[in-house]
Amino acid sequence: MPAFATPHAVRSPSYYSASLVAESNYPAVRGEVSVDIAIVGAGFTGIATAVELAERGYRVAVVEANKVGWGASGRNGGQVTGSLSGDGAMRKQMRETLGSAVEDFIWDLRWRGHRIIKQRVEKYAIACDLKHGHLHAAMKPSHMDELKASVDEAHAHGMADEVTLLDAAGVRAKLGSELYCGAIHNTRNMHLHPLNLCLGEARAAASHGALIFEDSPVLEIVHGAKPALITAQGSVHAKQILLAGDVYHKLEKRKLGGMIFPAMGGIVTTAPLGELAKTLNPEDLAVYDCRFVLDYYRMTADGRLLFGGGANYSGRDSRDIAAELRPCIERTFPQLKGVAIDYQWSCAMGIVMNRIPQLGKLSDNVWYCQGYSGHGVATSHIMGEIMAEAMSGQLERFDTFAACKHIKVPLGDVFGNPMLAAGMWYYQLLEKLR
Repeated sequence: MPAFATPHAVRSPSYYSASLVAESNYPAVRGEVSVDIAIVGAGFTGIATAVELAERGYRVAVVEANKVGWGASGRNGGQVTGSLSGDGAMRKQMRETLGSAVEDFIWDLRWRGHRIIKQRVEKYAIACDLKHGHLHAAMKPSHMDELKASVDEAHAHGMADEVTLLDAAGVRAKLGSELYCGAIHNTRNMHLHPLNLCLGEARAAASHGALIFEDSPVLEIVHGAKPALITAQGSVHAKQILLAGDVYHKLEKRKLGGMIFPAMGGIVTTAPLGELAKTLNPEDLAVYDCRFVLDYYRMTADGRLLFGGGANYSGRDSRDIAAELRPCIERTFPQLKGVAIDYQWSCAMGIVMNRIPQLGKLSDNVWYCQGYSGHGVATSHIMGEIMAEAMSGQLERFDTFAACKHIKVPLGDVFGNPMLAAGMWYYQLLEKLR
């Protein structure tokens, strides 16, 4: 059974689960089902790919062990930003195949997810609290050089009216915090309710005839001329299969083991703040800081502070997320000292050693797509588009990613997370010395 699966598909006790527009209620796989394309995993990657394929006229089935958006897609910070943690590695590896076009390719990747999400929300009238506005905040003066370089790059690509560099006073004008010495103000970046987005996209896929199954852990993938997914109560037969479960499964471990590892992030949501919410964040911006292990936060639609941070690269969950994040909240906003925390939950992010999303094939008609290293909301939608193209016979963008070399850690379940934890410790030490 896939890792993290629950017997009765119980959602995490999150703010998102408590504020659903409409809960999903799809059937389990029973008997034999035949489709063109079967997808394992009903998170953003699986659902986004299903929408793309169903819109193209393919008969699609999405098979989920728990419920739509049960994993990281329905638990994350809800920020849609143009950040790619693996852009340096991408640039180095993709230059071999793309040449001078690599810069434009990577720049388009930064923003393609925004366009897909915004267009889909408008097309299918998905209620997910979508809003524009973001601050990338500097914790110390040395961070400002990094931010200035990012602003210069954005301006060179025609984003001068969307991206502005702020000094400390400029940040204080937009945020009720004394913590930061500067920031990038970006009006193209967005934030939203990720679980409502994922569920809305599932309804969009279903409106085009896609079949969605919940409470159906995939026990085995049958390879061959007629591949199939085997569940406890049935099977799904297809011409092609996509494995889109990210870090929440253990399928095909012989080939995929040691390639992706869980980092556990914690998120909390305060009690409603009333008028204080407008004082702390009058423009309703999403925020994250410049550190390697960063804090990120935003206001919810009902005026709560949603605050996340302190990723745990050991792969083990925190026992008291609220206790760990409260000092971070009170350091950022001293006005919230002692504030009630109504919800706390964890989110397992799929971390790749070189931070490049992993796209590939396990056999001639079985594909996989995974590993967004904490940048999944936008990136998963881009990859969904790329995977739909590839499974439709358009391989150019897929081949660019599939050609990238990835580190496969021997005995990954034993050594992978300790290696990640050591690497994070090293980068945090360097950061303190800057």
